[in-house]
Amino acid sequence: MKWEFPGGKIEPGENREQALRREILEELDVEIENLEYFMTVKHTYPDFHLVMHSYTCSIAKGEPVLKEHVALKWLPAKELDQLDWAAADIPIVDKLMSGRG
Repeated sequence: MKWEFPGGKIEPGENREQALRREILEELDVEIENLEYFMTVKHTYPDFHLVMHSYTCSIAKGEPVLKEHVALKWLPAKELDQLDWAAADIPIVDKLMSGRG
């Protein structure tokens, strides 16, 4: 199993931040705040190309509940390398672990 950060596609009429708020609410049943742009990753998998904009944020309301995923882990940045990440997420993990965020 590969680990991925939560999020998803931007729907018509949404900006990046609105899409992330919606996706996190749909996937984890929490409301987020203090969104701060972190980095953009462009990655090509064998069957599609991905452009992923990442943000740091905090939980404003609720506790994470798995609604669409198999597992959830909440780790300090220094421990993120313990997981087997999807290729597109690795640059984000590396930057988080380096403290450059």
